[in-house]
Amino acid sequence: MDTTGKPLFCDTGLAERIERAEVQLITDGNAAARRRNGDGKGFLKPVTGGVAAFAEDESPLNKVAGLGFGGVPDDALLDEIEQAFADRGAPVQVELAHVADPAVGAVLTERGYRLTSYENVLGFPLPGEHGRPAPEGIEIRPSGEEEFDRWIEVVADGFAHPDTQGVPSHEEFPREVIAAAVRDLVGAAGMRRYSAVRDGALVGGASARMADGIAQLTGAATAPAHRRRGVQTALLAARLADAAAAGCDIAVITTQPGSKSQENAQRQGFHLLYTRAVLVKQV
Repeated sequence: MDTTGKPLFCDTGLAERIERAEVQLITDGNAAARRRNGDGKGFLKPVTGGVAAFAEDESPLNKVAGLGFGGVPDDALLDEIEQAFADRGAPVQVELAHVADPAVGAVLTERGYRLTSYENVLGFPLPGEHGRPAPEGIEIRPSGEEEFDRWIEVVADGFAHPDTQGVPSHEEFPREVIAAAVRDLVGAAGMRRYSAVRDGALVGGASARMADGIAQLTGAATAPAHRRRGVQTALLAARLADAAAAGCDIAVITTQPGSKSQENAQRQGFHLLYTRAVLVKQV
C-alpha cells in the first residue's frame, strides 16, 4: 500500500501515456477477435493518435479510444468512422479523457454525440509498499493453461453479475460475448493471469498487462457467492507486487465511479488520475 500520503498528480503527459497503452490493448484484442471470427466484419482504424475498433456484435471492444492527444479528427474521418459503425448496426462510443484536448469534445457534441456515462482511471506509483496480503483461506497464484477455460468462466460470470455499489454501468453485455472478449484480450496482449482459490475452489480471477513501464490491471472478477471476503484486494496486491518487480513505474486500473472496485483500489493506495467521459452517437 502506498503510505506516502502524497497525491499522484496526472498531467497531460501521463494521461497520454496511459491512453496509448489503452489503445494498444484494444488493438491487440481487436486483432484477436478478427482472427477468431474470420468474417471480415471487424475493423480497426487509426484516429489522430487514437483508434476506432469494432470486434464483433455487442463486444465491449467496440469503441473509439485515445482521442485528444494527437490532434482533432476532421469531419471526413469522423464521417468514415460513423459510417463503418452504422454499416454494422452499432452506435459509436467514444471514451474521452477529461485532460484531453477539449476541442475534441466540442466537435463530437456538434456532431450529435451525447454524454452517457463516466469511468475513472486510478493510478498507483511504483515502486512502493506493495505487500501481498491475502486473507486466511484465500490463495493467489498464477493461472496455468490447464485451468484457462475455468478461469474464463469465473471471470465472465463475475462480469455478468456486476457489483451494484456506485454508479451503474451504462453497458450490459451477453455472457458469451464477455467470455470471448476476455479470451481475446488475455491471449493476444501477453497478459499475466491470476487465480484466487478459496477452500480449494477457483473463486476469482484477474489479469495484468505490463508494457512501457505501465501495468494495466484488468479483468478482475469474483464469483458472486464469494464477494466481500477480500478476494479482490488480494488479487490487486499480488499484481502490484509483480508490476513493481517487473520494473513498472505506475499501475493503473479503470473503475465505475463510486464502485466497490474503486473503493478497494483507493484503500490500497490508488489515486484518482482522471475521468473518461463516455460519449455515444446512434448512427
